[in-house]
Amino acid sequence: MAIKTKRQLREKRLVPGRPHTSMPSPRGHMLFGSLLDIQRDPLAFLLRTQRELGDMVRVRLGPKTVYIATHPDDVQYVLQENARNYRKGAHYEMLKPIFGNGLMLSEGDFWLKQRRIVQPAFHRKRLGKMATTMTDLTGEMLGRWDLSVARGLPVDAWHEMVRLTLSIVCTTLFGVDISKVSDGVGEAHSICLQHANHRIVSLFALPEAIPTPDNRRYQRSVSLIHDVIDRLITERRDSGEDTGDLLSTLAFARYEDTGELMDREQLRAEIITLFLNGHETVSDALGWAFFLLSKQPLVARRLHQELATVLGGRTPTMDDLPKLQYTSWVIQETMRLFPPAWVIERDTLEADEVGGYQLPGRSTVILSQWATHRHPDFWENPEGFDPERFSPERVAERHRFAYFPFGGGPRLCVGSNFAMMEMTLILATIAQRYELDLVPGHSVVMEPVITLRPRFGILTTLRPRPAAPESSAVRAAEAIITGP
Repeated sequence: MAIKTKRQLREKRLVPGRPHTSMPSPRGHMLFGSLLDIQRDPLAFLLRTQRELGDMVRVRLGPKTVYIATHPDDVQYVLQENARNYRKGAHYEMLKPIFGNGLMLSEGDFWLKQRRIVQPAFHRKRLGKMATTMTDLTGEMLGRWDLSVARGLPVDAWHEMVRLTLSIVCTTLFGVDISKVSDGVGEAHSICLQHANHRIVSLFALPEAIPTPDNRRYQRSVSLIHDVIDRLITERRDSGEDTGDLLSTLAFARYEDTGELMDREQLRAEIITLFLNGHETVSDALGWAFFLLSKQPLVARRLHQELATVLGGRTPTMDDLPKLQYTSWVIQETMRLFPPAWVIERDTLEADEVGGYQLPGRSTVILSQWATHRHPDFWENPEGFDPERFSPERVAERHRFAYFPFGGGPRLCVGSNFAMMEMTLILATIAQRYELDLVPGHSVVMEPVITLRPRFGILTTLRPRPAAPESSAVRAAEAIITGP
């Protein structure tokens, strides 16, 4: 299907307001509505409802009704144009025992106040210092991979990315990898994420106050992480030393209106938000990137040509990022097809009109990167892997909110630039040394929980890349021989 022009799309959307009772809705089960369909395969359900019923769909989930909006106009309206009428959905409240009232879960004026104090932590000057940490730790991982190759062992690309990005977020946050120096922190981190995943997707999650074995294990893990972070906060503030990491930035930041430091509980909430969220989405995206590259040799070849031309075998730096265009396009196209954050939930504060339909107050609106990133009006061959979709010319022709892997509007992810830098540097560093080939017969299955992760990992064999050409003349000759 040809992509429609912007004018055609505007005309298609110019419809008068309609009562929400006329909104298309899947038939569903008499008692459960579409709840069982969503539990079985939420990704397939989201695509099917958009294709069969349109861009605004009313869905009954047992006693609750939600509204799924997939058109970029509606995404932009909810996340940006009328963002003040929307707050995080009720499911996010389940995460407060873990994350506290940090940026991810806070609302209103308090959220804005916190955003203003956290934002400087991701200033470009600080990101430059973090870039070296990212490539150094990636180099350490590649040293372990060299041993795996010598022994003829495969590696799970996704689990390796989880391990690497956890080390990176620890080191950039605290100046030291606490998952290695504090016993049990790495395991506690995994338990907290697993617990959060379970509570989000479970029909009947028992209250955390009930002392089940899982709840006790989770509470011990939360206490461990809180104790370690509280100790680090105390040591850092007592020392008065700004060591250049994110903890120092936040520990000594002062509110503009009062000049006061952030209180300990709030500082801990912001640190935990960055700690627990700061690597999960990145590791998922990188894992899926290696999966896609293993299946698309022409894309991999173009990637390697860019790396050879720009880097010539040396370690990438932050200054190389503007030149690593195709590398970043590979990452962006990966997050289009496999968005780590695959769904966003918002609740209306007051009645509103979305997509030409009236929604009552306190309605739940579902926005899905998974579905919108595949909208046939905006993406030609939507299931194809084509990094050149993200060339400046093609981006300029596309609706701004046809692609929103980091959310959008005022609540655009505060660490989006950090994440893109990290993913680009890691991919460039690894792809110069190795090609990752999917192990034949290994089952790669999507698991849509809080993030979109591979349920059984991504098992690969490592194929060493030939050494990079030593001169620009050699590189030019190779480009002529191999072609574009």
